[in-house]
Amino acid sequence: MERNQTPLAIVNSKAIYDSDIDEMIAQMGPRGQAYQTAEGRAVILEQLIAQRLFLADAMRNLYEREPAFKEELQRIKEQLLTQYAISKAVDNLTVTDIEARKFFDENREQFAAQPVVSASHILVDSEEKANDILAQLNQGSIAFEDAARQHSSCPSAQQGGALGEFTRGQMVPDFDQAVFSMDVGELRGPVKTQFGYHIIRLDDKKEGAPVSFDQAKDQIKAHLLEEKRQKAYQSKVNQLKILYPVERPGQAKPRSPFTLV
Repeated sequence: MERNQTPLAIVNSKAIYDSDIDEMIAQMGPRGQAYQTAEGRAVILEQLIAQRLFLADAMRNLYEREPAFKEELQRIKEQLLTQYAISKAVDNLTVTDIEARKFFDENREQFAAQPVVSASHILVDSEEKANDILAQLNQGSIAFEDAARQHSSCPSAQQGGALGEFTRGQMVPDFDQAVFSMDVGELRGPVKTQFGYHIIRLDDKKEGAPVSFDQAKDQIKAHLLEEKRQKAYQSKVNQLKILYPVERPGQAKPRSPFTLV
């Protein structure tokens, strides 16, 4: 949508446009979407006006000449230079389709068909309470879904404890290990995790489809690119340690393997 090029406000002879509001909202990331309304944009405009007023006052009072400001400016400049130098070292790296395909072919087991399960659980804060609920379930005195709604502290309680479908590695290890060793319809518990004590019911289990190269390509490229960046970063650090002295006061210097005792 084409924005209005007429100034929305002029503060100390400096204009504020719709594009300035767009830029500020973009800098806020996902949170900025809440301001994409007439009321929200009006709030941002007032913030921009306030910022321009503070800037005008700072310039009038010559704050930029104060030692404290100069120190802060130098600190920010060094941070920006550091980040820029890191970017120069790692941002020109790419991963080709050939490299991604090689990784896929050499790691087929990661993309093989994985079992998919559907499970429900009841989460409570004590083993005693979990055992009491489990006894009621085994006796048939209460339905699993009702017990989940009444006792579970997990948000899934609203769905009768249903967690939906998931694969290995998506749950915490102890929960994951229990679920994938169960038979469909089996109840198990209490299973202790960092969240508390779980009573688990396995609702369904099926083999998932293997992941194709086309499906995995983007994820593989992202993984390989991150690996390349880490290696390039460390390589650059090692080179810079040769160029510039690094001292560690208070630490003994490592002995050369060629030093005679």
